[in-house]
Amino acid sequence: MRSGTVTLILVNLAGIMERADESLLPGVYKEVGAALHASPTRLGSLTLFRSIVQSSCYPLAAYLSVRHNRTHVIALGALLWAAATFLVAISSTFTEVAISRGLNGIGLAIVTPAIQSLVADSTDDSNRGTAFGWLQLTGNLGSIIGGLISVLIASTTFMGIPGWRIAFHIVGLLSVIIGILVRLFANDPRFVDSDGQKREQPPHKPLKEEVKGLIKEAKAVIKIPSFQILVAQGVSGSFPWSSLSFAPMWLELMGFSHEKTAVIWTMFNVAGSIGGLFGGKMGDVLAKRFPNGGRIILSQISSGSAIPLAAILMLGLPDDPSSAAVHGFVFFVMGFFISWNAPATNNPIFAEIVPERARTSIYALDRSFESILSSFAPPIVGILAQHVYGYKPLQKGSTDSKKIETDRENAASLGKALYTAIGIPMAICCGFYSFLYCTYPRDRDRARMDALIASEMEMIDTEEESHLRVSEYLDRGKEISISEVIDVDYEGDYDYNGGNLEFDENDEEKLLSRDLTSSDVDKS
Repeated sequence: MRSGTVTLILVNLAGIMERADESLLPGVYKEVGAALHASPTRLGSLTLFRSIVQSSCYPLAAYLSVRHNRTHVIALGALLWAAATFLVAISSTFTEVAISRGLNGIGLAIVTPAIQSLVADSTDDSNRGTAFGWLQLTGNLGSIIGGLISVLIASTTFMGIPGWRIAFHIVGLLSVIIGILVRLFANDPRFVDSDGQKREQPPHKPLKEEVKGLIKEAKAVIKIPSFQILVAQGVSGSFPWSSLSFAPMWLELMGFSHEKTAVIWTMFNVAGSIGGLFGGKMGDVLAKRFPNGGRIILSQISSGSAIPLAAILMLGLPDDPSSAAVHGFVFFVMGFFISWNAPATNNPIFAEIVPERARTSIYALDRSFESILSSFAPPIVGILAQHVYGYKPLQKGSTDSKKIETDRENAASLGKALYTAIGIPMAICCGFYSFLYCTYPRDRDRARMDALIASEMEMIDTEEESHLRVSEYLDRGKEISISEVIDVDYEGDYDYNGGNLEFDENDEEKLLSRDLTSSDVDKS
């Protein structure tokens, strides 16, 4: 198997485990809340805290990915988040879980930009959307794995250990294995060519100079209008996805069993996987047909469709566990339609509006801005549910009938809060995409021109360097010729440390014969 294929497989496996780790906690919100006596607002703050730490570490991720082998960076991130996941599994207080999730964010932060820039560097404008679609598909597979593991074993116990803790142990162990495999067998094309030979690397600049260079590059990226628009829509567009972390809890409050909840949530993630691949492929097709607006149109359809579909799901369907098939169908349709934005538009456009050397920086900056702002979604959903729509935590010692009644009321409150956090941000997201029709063609053409100029300058530098080498070679050749002549003229056994030439008897006879011959000539 080719080295590049092995690398892509291992990188996608790392992406699977990254998303599996992220989806663990939302799948066991109910059990963690009961074990730690935490309300929805406090549970949402766990995701907020992790996201804040994660966002603050994205500049570190950009630095590591630019300076070091990106496959090594991915392996390091996997081992870091695995260690933090083990810490969550053994935590006994809410504070310990919060600290562990914060540490978890460090590992997750340094992996994402490295993976995205590797995919962008290995594709071109004609197939980049499809490649990111596959990346989203494998990532969603990780969400499915994490969701299934957490939901299905959350209510069980093994040797006295709660199931939700076992779920964290399992994902942590798998992450360690994947991290080791990536470190041993994956290759970064910047460091290793297609034949497996190491590429010659330019000497590292001093740390201070490299940091200054990254800051300068980041400032240049932030000034790009299309980047500003994509970040603005990304913040609003990521808000609903973060809010949906409460969807399993919402289904369980309605009375769905753990098994039905797992199946419905799996259907949603499967639909998102298929939708991501479909969106990425359609983005490539429309980009060829309509270069200046094809990708943008697709994303506006995707974000706009979320508004009515979420209304049907959260507000229109009955809060009744007997409607599992209908809920599953609507979840599937919504998951398919709302998952096009990143692979079809955002990620391919990011790669087109900056030079290749700045791709890691633009992905890191995007994740930094989007994550830190969209991470406020879970606590906002919790606040809306509790303080606006009347969510009431279950009282200790409640009877079964009272518990069922309270859960149904809380499900209705949480459903309204979820729709508020989905419908309004998606409408804003759809509006922001409209501005790209003006900025994207300009920014893309400017980046292409910059790349062309940089390529020509590199060729000029290469030619000048080759001329210098030829001149040096010719000069060196002249020096060699002169030295050879000198060596011939002074060939002998003279000792330059003060010795004399050594003559034997034959030499003396030759000299005498020459002298005699010379004197005869003079006489004649």
